[in-house]
Amino acid sequence: MTSLNKKMKTVDESVNGTDGNLVRVALLQYAVPIGSRPEAVLNKTEVMIREAVESGADVVVTPELFMSPYFCREQDPKYFDLAEELPGETTKRLQKLASELGITIHASLFEKRAMGLYHNTSVTLVAEGGDELMLYRKMHIPHDPSFEEKYYFTPGDGFVLHETSNLKIGPLICWDQWFPEAARIVSLMGAELLVYPTAIAYLDGESEDEQKAQREAWVTMLRSHAIANNVYVAACNRVGREGELDFWGTSIVVGPNGVVMAEGSEDKDEIVMAELDLGRIEEQRRWWPYMRDRRIDEYQTLLKRFADGT
Repeated sequence: MTSLNKKMKTVDESVNGTDGNLVRVALLQYAVPIGSRPEAVLNKTEVMIREAVESGADVVVTPELFMSPYFCREQDPKYFDLAEELPGETTKRLQKLASELGITIHASLFEKRAMGLYHNTSVTLVAEGGDELMLYRKMHIPHDPSFEEKYYFTPGDGFVLHETSNLKIGPLICWDQWFPEAARIVSLMGAELLVYPTAIAYLDGESEDEQKAQREAWVTMLRSHAIANNVYVAACNRVGREGELDFWGTSIVVGPNGVVMAEGSEDKDEIVMAELDLGRIEEQRRWWPYMRDRRIDEYQTLLKRFADGT
């Protein structure tokens, strides 16, 4: 593996109301070329985790379905063999690593829940954890050309909050990024950081203008979730070419005022880091009191598929 380009940006600690509760988050952005073997990918991930910890990381995040190339480019039953039961060998190894290094690891895996029942699942592993896992199963499942996820994944059972000793994580995954309802719900649960393991890419045949518009829309949505909920947001994407897909990287951390704190390149393996001051959330909500001013008595229409004739 080549030397990694680490990026580190910190929150401005001069803002009134910060409480010094700092958490350093590291996003592991890297390529998983077609033909990569799971053991080799896991070894690479471990090297990057150790390097992130050497740079001060408290929480480390992997890209979506990081243990293999993005197999959802096509529908083929052989790929179900990539799934593993949880807990499994991968989570056991990551749990051992989290305990050794005293960190939190947020990893995205292909879960076999039962025979014929599979999920796209994020797992939060903490230093003091055991066999009991904190799981989130992806709720919004896409079905687009080269993103054939509905063939493989059953939607999850609901939104959850993962509480660690130093951070409340709102676990969400990739396609969830486009739904403000998901970000709002986990924020209402108390999330301080929304975490989106991601596999998002340019598709062959798209113009440069179309590609630019897509990536800017994606960044805009992530910044919007941070602003609307006054929370930190992190999205960890892969890079590299896999078949007709060119993963655009740009792993990103956004502050509760919508300012981009750290952002990766479009094409390089790197560790993207940011230092979060959790006191900024309270400060931001005092200035922008969206939680106070929500009209929860008037939102019933959101429970409908479409407001026909309303």
